[in-house]
Amino acid sequence: MRNPLYLAGLITPLWLAIALIVAGSLYPGYSHVNQAMGLLGAIDAPTHALWPWLAHFPLGVLLIAFGIGLYMRHAHLRLARLSASLVIVHGLASLAAGYFSCDNGCSLEYPSMQQNLHTIASVIMSASLLLASALWIFVARREGRKGLVWLSLVCSLFALGCLPWMAAAMDVGRGFGLFQRVNYFASLLWIAGLAWALFKDDRSGQL
Repeated sequence: MRNPLYLAGLITPLWLAIALIVAGSLYPGYSHVNQAMGLLGAIDAPTHALWPWLAHFPLGVLLIAFGIGLYMRHAHLRLARLSASLVIVHGLASLAAGYFSCDNGCSLEYPSMQQNLHTIASVIMSASLLLASALWIFVARREGRKGLVWLSLVCSLFALGCLPWMAAAMDVGRGFGLFQRVNYFASLLWIAGLAWALFKDDRSGQL
């Protein structure tokens, strides 16, 4: 029998894509290439009230659910448990990032306490999924699953490789949204790929 908690992980990239399309269409002049996703939930954004309920909160719940399913499935492997715990941490940080909104324009020049908490939660979100996917390089290698080794490696490298580009884009004021999206979608595609592998395991009786 397939664990329904895996479905939560499987749909996360699609959920975020739909949320971005919907919220972006309701924000006149919004640029997915140049502007951060967090700007959709900023205090002065026309999508301020919608964005947390469209993205942060549901994605947080989905990832917590998947993390629990992953932990239960690999309770016998320490690195897998740690990776699952990081996925759960990411889900909790997503809830926090949705609750604590950006200041006007997500400005970091004179940040409020709410802005600082949003920033901290966002950093935790990025770091936790990157570490979770990197750990699975070793978990999958130990289990002899080359496909998951390569999936985890490629997604981790894409997510990691985007970080300096994000920093550079902040300095020049262009391209941040693009690199932020590549970073996050790389991690969510890893989640979806792992969830699909677990679905297949359930069907074949593996593990």
